[in-house]
Parts: sequence; structure tokens; C-alpha cells
Amino acid sequence: MTLDQLINFARSKNASDVHLTVGAPTSIRINGDLKKFDMKDDDTNKLILSMLSADQERRVGEGRDIDFSFTCSTGGRQRVNVYHQNGGKLAAAIRLLNEHVPSFKDIMLPNAAIELTKEMKGLILVTGPTGSGKSTTLATMVDQINNVRPCHILTIEDPVEYIYEPKLATIHQREIGTDVSDFNTALRSGLRENPDVILVGEMREFETIRFAITAAETGHLVLGTLHTTGAAQTVNRIIDVFPSEEQNQIRMQLSQNLRGVISQALLPCINTDRGRVAAFEILINNDACANDIRTEKTHLIEQVMASNVSAGMRTMNESLKRLARDGVITREVAMMYSPDKEEFRKMV
Repeated sequence: MTLDQLINFARSKNASDVHLTVGAPTSIRINGDLKKFDMKDDDTNKLILSMLSADQERRVGEGRDIDFSFTCSTGGRQRVNVYHQNGGKLAAAIRLLNEHVPSFKDIMLPNAAIELTKEMKGLILVTGPTGSGKSTTLATMVDQINNVRPCHILTIEDPVEYIYEPKLATIHQREIGTDVSDFNTALRSGLRENPDVILVGEMREFETIRFAITAAETGHLVLGTLHTTGAAQTVNRIIDVFPSEEQNQIRMQLSQNLRGVISQALLPCINTDRGRVAAFEILINNDACANDIRTEKTHLIEQVMASNVSAGMRTMNESLKRLARDGVITREVAMMYSPDKEEFRKMV
């Protein structure tokens, strides 16, 4: 089986990921669950190496992990991590990306997120665990801006996932390791590249978060991701990465420059043909939220979301309740993903 054939087979099953492991069955993730398929070790090793350039193969041979993206001959785009395990045997995790950037309607993103894309400056964060669809949500928001605003969009990604077709916007996409060495260097130079909108693929490190906040403060609209669950935890995570003597200043900057937080999770649908659906928690940084951030009362952010539904906000429990009520997911699945199960029981 060729790599293209394997990818096409996985896509025909509506899979989200493929796991190749020398010495173990090939696994394909369908609706969140892994299904195993036998493949000869030699074939698996060849498939993994067939994805690599000469330089990438050299780096893998040195024992390094590598991240990259590639496009099949049929046009589908994939994000890949190649690594060693179990005594140096090769393995690869392949994320199958959508061929086209989906619309808000496609992923059922709430209207409040559309409104956030109209902001001219500030910080918008999309959060959730690995595999929850953060990159897709960000791509949808970026493409919305691309459709309606004649501006300069700069994306910094590791690796580049969605390829945007410039519409009203001018778009430059920089890939870590290919176009620039790291996120910090890209952000530092990015501020000199006259962007209006900056997408930061992942805000993992202290300096990256600092640069992102600075960019938002200096008049840019910055969109980024964090591996956090929930709006309050996201705010706390940002504050906690800074030294204690800087945290009051960061609280002030966040209260002034944060525009919103979108937290999400992917859940299995009752209708298996539909696959999975995203549940969204939406925080809009209004005066009450800004005050809670500034005065170290982030534990009250949940109440702000619950009491401002008319403004487009919603808690994760509220989103789960709606999906269960509409028959999209089961109540058992909603309970499983609820961050506050006792509150959810009372709601339903």
C-alpha cells in the first residue's frame, strides 16, 4: 500500500488521524476511537521514510523528532510528527486536515466568535486539549477576516496546516523550522512586518506569551492557542507563567487587551455518520470580566459567562446541555465531558 492509498483509505472512513508504528499494527482514529489494521514492518518503515525529505531523514537518523506538513498527490494536506520509540523504532502520527477551510456553519461556531473576528486589536485565545479542533476553529476565524477585511495577516505555525487563498487580505504564512527558527524570533520580527492580524499557532513558552500580549497591546489583533480547558484556567495559566513580581502588571494588561476566550472539546455524535461535534465555551471580556482579572478574582469568571448569555457568552455546561437537548449527543456523553458534573445534573 502506498502512502497516498493509506491516506485516501483513512479519509474514506472519515478518520482524523493515522498512527504508523514499526513493529505494531497501523491505527486509524475514527470518531475518537482507534481501529487497528495489520501492515508489514518493512512497509510501515518505507511509508514513514517516504514522507521525509533528505534533510528530514538525516535529522530523524540523528534521533530527533520532527514536525512537518505535506500534501498528497490527490490534494489532501496532513500534519505529521515522526519520532522514535521502543528502542529506536520509527513511528509517525499523521493528522488529516480538511482540504478547505471550513465555514462557521460547518463547525457550528457560535455567532459570538464571528463578532470577535471584527475586533481591530487585542488578544483572542482558542483553547482545549490536543485534538479538540483548535486549529480548525482558528483557521475558520482567520478566513473570515480574509473574506471581509483588506488587511495584512501573518501566521506563525509549527507546521503550517491550512493554506489560505488570499481574498481581501494579504496573507503570509511562516513555518517554524522552515521559514523561521522559532516562535519568539517570528513574533519579534513580525512586529516589523506591518501585520494587522497575527496568528500564533501555539503559545507554549513564556516569551511567546509575552510577545503575543505586547503585540495585542500595540494595536494588532492576535489569535493564539493554549492547551487549557476553560476560560478561567486559561487566564490563570497566562498569569502563572510570569514571575510573581510581574503578575500584577500582566493582570492589568490582560484585563485591557484580552477580547475573548473560546474553549472547546470534540464529542461523539449520536448519529455516527456525522462523526464528532464541538462544544464551545465562550468568554467575552466585558467590564465585569476585566475587573475580575484585574482584582485576582478569576474564580468569578464562570459566573460572568453564566449571567451574560444574551451577550453571546456560554459556559461549557450550557453548550453541553444544548447539544444533549437537541439530540446531537447523548446525556451520558455530555456528563462525561462536563467540567462540573454536579452543576450539570441540576441544569438537566
